[in-house]
Amino acid sequence: MVSQKNFFARSHAFVSLAVLGIVLGSAFAYVRDSGEKGGVRYVFAEVTRGTLISSISSTGQVLALQQVEIKPTVSGKVLLTGAKTGEYMKQGTLIARLDPEEAEKAVREAETNLETSRLSLQKLLASPDQLSLLQAENLLSQVKESKKNAEEQIAKSYEDGFNAVSNAFLDLPDVMTGLQDILFSSSIAESGLWNIDFYFSSISEDDSRARVFRDDARNTYDAARLAYDETFAKYKAASRYSSPEEIGRLIEDTYEMTRLVSDAVKSANNFIRLYQDEVLGKGRKPHSISDIHLSSLSGFTGKTNSHLSSLLSAERSISDSEASLLNVERTVEERIIFLQNLKDGPDALDVRSKELEVKQREDALRDAKQTILDYEIRAPFDGVLAKLNAQEGDEVSAGSILATFATRQKIAEISLNEVDIAGVRQGQKATLTFDAIPGLTITGEVAEIDTIGMTSQGVVTYNVKVAFDTDDARVKPSMTASASIIIQAKTDVLLLPNSAVKSQYSTSYIEMPVGKDLTDAMSASISGILLSSSPERQEITIGLSNDEFTEVTDGLNEGDLVVTRTIQPSSGQTQTQGRQSGLRIPGLTTGGGGMRGSGGFGGSR
Repeated sequence: MVSQKNFFARSHAFVSLAVLGIVLGSAFAYVRDSGEKGGVRYVFAEVTRGTLISSISSTGQVLALQQVEIKPTVSGKVLLTGAKTGEYMKQGTLIARLDPEEAEKAVREAETNLETSRLSLQKLLASPDQLSLLQAENLLSQVKESKKNAEEQIAKSYEDGFNAVSNAFLDLPDVMTGLQDILFSSSIAESGLWNIDFYFSSISEDDSRARVFRDDARNTYDAARLAYDETFAKYKAASRYSSPEEIGRLIEDTYEMTRLVSDAVKSANNFIRLYQDEVLGKGRKPHSISDIHLSSLSGFTGKTNSHLSSLLSAERSISDSEASLLNVERTVEERIIFLQNLKDGPDALDVRSKELEVKQREDALRDAKQTILDYEIRAPFDGVLAKLNAQEGDEVSAGSILATFATRQKIAEISLNEVDIAGVRQGQKATLTFDAIPGLTITGEVAEIDTIGMTSQGVVTYNVKVAFDTDDARVKPSMTASASIIIQAKTDVLLLPNSAVKSQYSTSYIEMPVGKDLTDAMSASISGILLSSSPERQEITIGLSNDEFTEVTDGLNEGDLVVTRTIQPSSGQTQTQGRQSGLRIPGLTTGGGGMRGSGGFGGSR
């Protein structure tokens, strides 16, 4: 019995021999097939001279170069529509007209206001006529006469006031003497008392009212006596020729003094009447002297009241005369200035003010006329009336969309990523094709580039507008357009296919036949030839490239043959240079990672 360990060892050796047999069989078959079919065949291309174009392509949408929504700034009824949808119009052509009734009314009002201001200015600047000067002089004479009358009236008022003072001092000495006799003389000999004390003792010394009335009579008399003596001294020092100020103060002082005398008379009268009432109340007959005293006091009351009225009237007359004189003096000053201004002509500030008023009215009229123009809706530029939203008789409001207007010239708006946009410049040439119009190609140029990109899902894109060089009626807004922007172009440069270029690290190179192989290659067919030896490696310096060709700046000459691809003998499979490990990938040596054109030799991509 064979051990389990030896069994597994023998099985493993068997499998190894089987695998080795398969490998050797495959190698023998490969060698056999190679011998039967021949070696690796090489396909060559010739280095040529021509134009190399690098471009970036993208798709977008056709737009009108300029499209606006026409919105009237005023409201009104549509009176006239002078255009139809789709009609081409020159700038300024009438599209519609709104009813301008309110605007025309505003113009008429502005014209009237302007004419009024101009007439006012003209009148201000005109020289005064003889009649105006004569009227102004007459008015001045009249107010001067009024002033003279006012001065005479105020003088008379002071004169009357002094007379009132004099009249007062004709009667008041008797009044003061009479008061003194009534209160402070002994008219009743048997009592041996002053009259004021007799009346007080006859009532009752314990009567509080009697004491109050007695003290009031005494105090008011003392105040009146003091005022009388001071005022009388001033009166004696004054005369009719004293200054108005002195006479005015004398009238005021005399009035105040007379009021105090009147109060003293009243207090004495109240005290004596209290005496009579108290005596009669006790069933006795008042002394006859009390009636004489009351009769005298009644006369004193009439005199003081009369003088108070005269003095107050004199004060008011002086005050009114002074106010009248002040008003007349102001009027005289105004008339003098008015007459002088009339003679001198208008004031510069008045003229300037009127001129500014005229200017404001002119501006208002100009604005009103400009507003009328707003009722005429016209084409803002040369273009096509794309849409008209109103008909005659319709009411439109300010700010509503009346029409849509667009230029004939169109643009294509495309989107490029942040890598491709770096090579795009304003003014670069481009070619445009359209999915809806096969075979149509229109040239254009970059007209506008966004300065700020838009980010969507982490991808930054920039909009680019390409303006059409020519207009084709078949191209409509919103159609899809493909634009190829020419980033760079070089003429008269050496070119070779991208498939011929290899790279290793920072070095670019190609492979080319030498010796007899070169002669055979020059006459070889496109299917390729067998070489007697491996192609020779040649380092080159490259420049601009696109998806098909690369510029060679050093290392090759026009007409040189280079290997572009190989054909394997076993299956006829072709291998190009770009499929080899570590080789240069065509089309990525210049530009970015967007869709790139492939137009070598000046062709469009």
